[in-house]
Amino acid sequence: MKIKKEVASKILRDGTISLVIYALPVVLLFAWLRITGEQPWKNPVALKPIHTWPVLQAVFTNLGTWGLPAIMVVLGIVEFAFRLYENKWSRNERILDIACFIIPKVILRPLTTYFTLALLPYILPGARNVFSWVPFWWAFLIIAIADDLTQYWYHRLHHQVPWLWRFHRTHHSAPYMGMAMASRQNVIYTVFFSQIYLTAALTYMGLGYAALFVTGVKSLITLSAHSSIPWDKPFYKYKALHPAAWVLERLISTPATHHAHHADTADDGVGNYKGNFGNMFFLWDVLFKTGIITRQYPVSFGIKHYKQEEWYAQFLWPIFKSKKPGSELSLNGPMVGDELPAGEYRGQGHEIREEEDFVSGAPVHPIRPYHLQ
Repeated sequence: MKIKKEVASKILRDGTISLVIYALPVVLLFAWLRITGEQPWKNPVALKPIHTWPVLQAVFTNLGTWGLPAIMVVLGIVEFAFRLYENKWSRNERILDIACFIIPKVILRPLTTYFTLALLPYILPGARNVFSWVPFWWAFLIIAIADDLTQYWYHRLHHQVPWLWRFHRTHHSAPYMGMAMASRQNVIYTVFFSQIYLTAALTYMGLGYAALFVTGVKSLITLSAHSSIPWDKPFYKYKALHPAAWVLERLISTPATHHAHHADTADDGVGNYKGNFGNMFFLWDVLFKTGIITRQYPVSFGIKHYKQEEWYAQFLWPIFKSKKPGSELSLNGPMVGDELPAGEYRGQGHEIREEEDFVSGAPVHPIRPYHLQ
């Protein structure tokens, strides 16, 4: 199954624009230094930690170890307390979610970071602390854009390039939203996840504190966007908050915009599994017209024709294959699976959503006016 010509053309166009966006904060930094006449590389200032409440300070300082998992556990307890998973967390889903939560954090990411930092002195021998002079907030801006725009493309390509889809499918097979599935990914998708290498490399080059700060802020935003707690609803409910909502939903991912990406249908005008790719920043979806904003929440999530493949196949494909007949994850399974022939319809003229839709070349609706109920 090949990528469609119009999709490839749009990827090329948007990718070219992205190169300009990558360079923009760096250009602005040097323009600012030229205007102010400052030369911070001559007298680099040591960054001071940001002080806050002791508990929050401890969580932030240890985000890379126990801090982030602790946040996820607390939010997960709240979600379960309010029965937000209903009865959808079966044994197979539970094992898969726990494996995807623990193994990358305990084994994959620490090992990847360790070996990356060990190899960098040989790959870039003269680059240690070379950017330590960059002012903190400039470093934060540069890293935030570079990191999140790269992840936007990593995510988008796994939806729009057919042969990549199966590496990301695991994240979309969950029939629920929440902390339980926020880390749910195929192991190959996780290993090649850019943020791990970028954070390690930037730490080596002297931007570690800014990189960790970006990681912390981004983690909080992406986790809250996956949460089954609709914390953004008050912004849509109260008229006085509408101006803030307009900015918020176009700048970062919220439950409303990201839940739409995980919806199991687009027939209701709320789901948008062919778009809304943003992770921390929803701004990329606005810019590249791959998103919609409705200020509403999907009723159901996942893949309509999900075969509930074995947890080990979803986590370790293609190392282990599924035994489910016709599954994309089975031996000689289709690259993009369809349970029903293309073109078949259900009642009242609505097209049945198939797994092929996840990598469809059909044009994505641009940002459109929201509708309040």
